[in-house]
Amino acid sequence: MSAERDDMIATIRAQVRALASALGRDEVSAQVIAAMAAVPRDAFVPPEQRGKAFRNAPLPIACGQTISQPGIVAVMTDLLEVLPSHRVLEIGTGSGYQAAILSLLAAEVCTIETLEPLAVAARARLSQLGYANVHVRHADGALGWPDKAPFDGIMVTAAARAVPPALVEQLKPGGRLVLPLGRTKTFRGLPFIEDQVLHVVAKDADGRISERSLLPVRFVPLISRPPP
Repeated sequence: MSAERDDMIATIRAQVRALASALGRDEVSAQVIAAMAAVPRDAFVPPEQRGKAFRNAPLPIACGQTISQPGIVAVMTDLLEVLPSHRVLEIGTGSGYQAAILSLLAAEVCTIETLEPLAVAARARLSQLGYANVHVRHADGALGWPDKAPFDGIMVTAAARAVPPALVEQLKPGGRLVLPLGRTKTFRGLPFIEDQVLHVVAKDADGRISERSLLPVRFVPLISRPPP
């Protein structure tokens, strides 16, 4: 499996170089690469997908959701600029893979999943694999986690129509919020987000907000609803 993981890392590096003009950087940090190499992606996908785990592609997981492409995981993680002292919030736990990556870079990771079966499974999986600094909550991610706020960085791993105001409020001065944004449409009665673009929202030391768009992406929609 180490050869497949090495190939995944090489592909990530090549993808970032190809996106250099959009990202403003031609490589991700050594710390992010180390985290990507250390986390066993095959432990975060269904058994029938494990043969594809180290491909640079999204894969289906439970509840109609996906685990993101490793290249995009690396890019979004790098854009968050996590330091070892940071407390980070993730919206959209999914299988727990992104939270595991963040856990190797930050002091504490709080992650929210709207779909209860995913939250329960991810909590058990992360605990079993030893990611002790990750806290999983079943809740409406668009509302953030006020009891744990503020956060040095916030990552949203599902596409929204606009930046959720609660997340901006829960971001520390000097912090960053990385998320995909797009327009909502309906196909066969189901909502989806089209024309998605990855955005970085920054809050300066005085609380002023700036935002920049980087590159086209494709994520499942952000589900914003209170748990039953």
